[in-house]
Amino acid sequence: MKNYIIFAGILILMGGMSLSLGSCNKKEDTIAKVKVLDTANAIVVGARVILYGTSTKVPVEPVIRRDTAFTNTSGIAIFNYNDVYQTGQAGVAVLDIDAKKDDLKGKGIIKIEQETENVATVFIQP
Repeated sequence: MKNYIIFAGILILMGGMSLSLGSCNKKEDTIAKVKVLDTANAIVVGARVILYGTSTKVPVEPVIRRDTAFTNTSGIAIFNYNDVYQTGQAGVAVLDIDAKKDDLKGKGIIKIEQETENVATVFIQP
């Protein structure tokens, strides 16, 4: 009976340790924010921002992924890449940016790094 109690205590202790270890490595958000400004450095609200990956293989393959968002009242389009990043992965992607509002257009690139807020600014012009 005494050995049973000691064994049960060890099992409970080990179970508690495994639960606490699993919660130490909580996956953080992987976010991309693209700020869109015009040539006067004014924020652009309602601009369409497209992020897409281009293949580096030869011959070039079609676009790998394409995500679209519109800028908010702060001129920022927000993209969430939690579904792309897997724990333990080194880096996520380098994506092209196309921004457009009416007859104004701009291009850029953004490097998406895991579990952080990645920011880029694009200037749009006629």
